[in-house]
Amino acid sequence: MPTKITLIVDNPADPEEFEKAYAEVRQAAEGLPKLQRVESAKVWPKEDGTPTPAYRTLDLYFDSYEDASAAVTTPAAASMFGALVGTHVTFTGLFSDIER
Repeated sequence: MPTKITLIVDNPADPEEFEKAYAEVRQAAEGLPKLQRVESAKVWPKEDGTPTPAYRTLDLYFDSYEDASAAVTTPAAASMFGALVGTHVTFTGLFSDIER
């Protein structure tokens, strides 16, 4: 079954600095084995000026749960997660069964 890993990145203290570091996260994600597609998105600001519930999402698509599970155990994933942790921003990771 097709699987998506979603990383939900919380709001950084310094968005400009985060964006500089995020380039490394995105580049490392591209190196995950059996990755089918990457989708990176920035959360729109709220119209009323209150903080967004998150800053960015990163969706990583795989043909199967097995492929996604194996990918997160690789050196490429260690590089990606290491770069993300290095941004000093908290995040949540989800594995999802893609329903078509």
